[in-house]
Amino acid sequence: MRFHPVLQSQTRSLTALIASMALFTALPAHADWQLAPEQSSVQATIVEITPNGPVPHNHAVRQLQGNVSKDGTLTLPLRLRQTDIMDRLGKLPPWLSGVADTTLATVVTQLPPERLDALAVGESMTETLMLGVQADGQNRQEPLKARFTRESDDTIRVRNAERVALDGRELMNNQTVRSILLLLGYEEIGDEVPVELDATLVDR
Repeated sequence: MRFHPVLQSQTRSLTALIASMALFTALPAHADWQLAPEQSSVQATIVEITPNGPVPHNHAVRQLQGNVSKDGTLTLPLRLRQTDIMDRLGKLPPWLSGVADTTLATVVTQLPPERLDALAVGESMTETLMLGVQADGQNRQEPLKARFTRESDDTIRVRNAERVALDGRELMNNQTVRSILLLLGYEEIGDEVPVELDATLVDR
């Protein structure tokens, strides 16, 4: 049986459409990655300079929160309340109490969602991320070499792949940070503040 040419063309178009839809639905969807707050933190070592010599102090920013968008963008707001400084200071003075829930800095970076999804359990990869840091009305770009390790089907652990240190002098030049450090009794700190990222991405 021979079909009319127009009908044949419509049939081919319909077949192509169905095939395209089947191919699209067969493609793997990107996982909905987000940070697990209870398993995500940044550890920092501040070296206090005292008359008796340098004294290291360990601090942490805990409960990191952020979702990875479909294009791989991760936005990470950082608040004073997330730090262990709140535990050490106890009740904040009135002039600083309002700062606890305000965003001190926002970190924005781009993750590779396709590569994250493609990681097999037990496999690792290293990526150099560009961190956009927004604080005090200024934007800075900082590179971070991070190692991603897939620990299970829905869990990826993220750690820095090499030593990272913040500029202690730059921290002391930030008025808010300097005020907090002075409240802790750190009148002078070392030139380097080593930091270590230990975070977990989960598919929820």
